[in-house]
Amino acid sequence: MFLISLFQQTNIEEKIQNAPDNGYLIGVWIGNILPFAVLVGLAWWMYIRAKKRQNND
Repeated sequence: MFLISLFQQTNIEEKIQNAPDNGYLIGVWIGNILPFAVLVGLAWWMYIRAKKRQNND
């Protein structure tokens, strides 16, 4: 998995400089934020689930 992540790393600043329009910039921004947002959502869901389990015991 580590090797795959090394190959997938891209230079975001280069993409922004070569962007054809603002729609592309928004897509790059969403593509960079989305993985973080998914991890935060997953952590929040796990926290709420553990909290409910603790209250039921």
